[in-house]
Amino acid sequence: MGILKWIDRRLPFISLVNHELRDYPTPKNLSYMWNFGSLAGMILIIMILSGIFLSMHYIPHVDHAFNSVEHIMRDVNAGWLIRYIHMNGATLFFVVVYVHIFRGLYYGSYKSPRELLWILGVIILLLMMATAFMGYVLPWGQMSFWGATVITNLFSAFPFGESIVHWLWGGFAIDNPTLNRFFALHYLLPFLIVGVSIVHLIALHQFGSNNPLGIERKEAGDSIPFHPYYTIKDTFGFAVFLMIYCGFIFFAPNFFGEPDNYVPANPLVTPPHIVPEWYFLPFYAILRSIPSKLLGVLAMFGSVMVLFIVPWLDRHPVRSSRFRPYHRWFFWLFVVDCFILGWVGANPPEGMFILIGRAATSYYFAHFFFFLPLLSYLEPVMPLPLSISRPVLEERPS
Repeated sequence: MGILKWIDRRLPFISLVNHELRDYPTPKNLSYMWNFGSLAGMILIIMILSGIFLSMHYIPHVDHAFNSVEHIMRDVNAGWLIRYIHMNGATLFFVVVYVHIFRGLYYGSYKSPRELLWILGVIILLLMMATAFMGYVLPWGQMSFWGATVITNLFSAFPFGESIVHWLWGGFAIDNPTLNRFFALHYLLPFLIVGVSIVHLIALHQFGSNNPLGIERKEAGDSIPFHPYYTIKDTFGFAVFLMIYCGFIFFAPNFFGEPDNYVPANPLVTPPHIVPEWYFLPFYAILRSIPSKLLGVLAMFGSVMVLFIVPWLDRHPVRSSRFRPYHRWFFWLFVVDCFILGWVGANPPEGMFILIGRAATSYYFAHFFFFLPLLSYLEPVMPLPLSISRPVLEERPS
C-alpha cells in the first residue's frame, strides 16, 4: 500500500480510477439495457487479444492466406479456438453495439447535452464496419474475394471513382497489394477504436449516463456509486453473455459463416449469390433497392451518416420514449423495418424482394427525415417525474 500511495502521489492513476470507476455517481435506476456499453468494451479487448495471436500465424499473401488460415485451424495449438473466438466475437460485437444504439434511440440518449457522446458512438460504429469488412477479406475464400470486389467497386460510382478503386486495390485488380493493405488496416483500426472509445467514456462522464426516465439527477438520492452496484450488475451480464458466446464457439462456430468462404478464392468462378455478413445486410438491401448505382451507393452510406444528425432531427423536449407514446410506436416500426431490410438483403434481388426492399428503404429514411421532425412538434409533452427517486404517479396532477 505504501508503494501504491507513493506512485499515486506522483502519478495519480489509482485516484483517477477510483474517482471514475469506483466512486463515480450513477443514476440509481439503470436497467440491464445499460450493460451493453461495458459489454462492448470487454468484447473489444477479447477481439484485439485474439487478433494479435492470429496475426502471428497469418500470412497476408494471396498464395498463402487461405492455407495459413487452415494451418491455424489444424496445426496451431488451440488455433481453432482462437479463430472461432475472433470470428464469433465479431458477430456478437455487432449484436451488442446494435442493441446499444437502439437503446440510445429509444431512451433519447442522443439529446442535449449528450450530442457529442452520440456522435463519437457513431464514429466507433463506422470504424467497426471498416474493420469488419477488411477482416472478412483476410481468409481469402470465395466470399472474401468477391465481397471485396463488389464493395470496392461501389466507389466507381463517384466522380474519379476508377482512381479511388485502383487506390484501394493498390493496382488494377484485387491482388496481393489489396490483401496486404487490408491486413494492415484491419490490425491498426481496432487500436483507433480503443482511442475513440476512451474519448467516448470521457464525454460520458462529463454529464453522466442517461437513464430510463430520461431526466437528469436532481437529488442526492438519485445516484449511487458505480462500485459495487453496477460492477456486480455488469459482471452478471458478462457471465450471461459469456455463456451465449461459448455456446456459439463450441456448438455452432460456423452458424454465421458462409460455406463459400471455405473454398479458396477463384477470380474465374463467381458465387451464385454474393452476400455480406449479416450485420451489413440492411445496408446492402438499401444499396440494391435503388436502380441507379450512384444513388444506391449514396443511400447506403447515407443510411449510416443520418445517425450523426439524429440529435437535430428529433427536437422534442422529452428524452425517453416512456413518456412519448407516439415515438414509441414509430421506434418499434423502425426496428421491424431494419429486420425486414436484413431479410431482403439476404435474398436475391428479384421478384417481391425488390418491392419489399424499396418500401423498407423508403420507411427507413422517412423515419429520420419525416416522422422524427413531425413528432417533435405534434407529440404532446407528458408530465415527467421531478426526480429519479420519486415514483412517476406521485408527481402527476390529479
